[in-house]
Amino acid sequence: MSEGRAPDSGAPRRADLLSIVVATGLGSGYAPIAPGTAGSAVGLLLFWPLHTQPPVIQVAAVAILFVVGVVASARVARGLGIEDPGIVVVDEVVGMWTSLLFLPFNPATAIAGFVLFRIMDVFKPYPARQFESLPGGWGIMTDDLMAGIYANLLLRAGRLALGL
Repeated sequence: MSEGRAPDSGAPRRADLLSIVVATGLGSGYAPIAPGTAGSAVGLLLFWPLHTQPPVIQVAAVAILFVVGVVASARVARGLGIEDPGIVVVDEVVGMWTSLLFLPFNPATAIAGFVLFRIMDVFKPYPARQFESLPGGWGIMTDDLMAGIYANLLLRAGRLALGL
């Protein structure tokens, strides 16, 4: 080890890069226009292969990405010195996945889920907006998880009303 160099100087860079890749939804958070919508679109695309898995696997994937997203988004936010940076869209990916859980995955459901999630994410009905005040990555992630739950419930109600 050379003098003046930290023994693990490469590890934080790798961790930071991984946090950035996760937090930005594979880079979709860098979209110049509507990064949240871009992140939601990535979430929809990533749900496509996930929908073929049993529900327990889908729920586990949402839970794991949520926890990983809490850590990654907190690291990126802290690194940028911004409470909820626009480039962080892993919350949109988790919210999008949540909006489609336990529903048939077809074009109509995918489009309706996408639109409903975006609406719920923008308006953040109670208590979604209040979740933003949670500390660090918890606040970044939890409001979109709630928006996904609302979108899922609205999608279910719409399917029932239409007899689908």
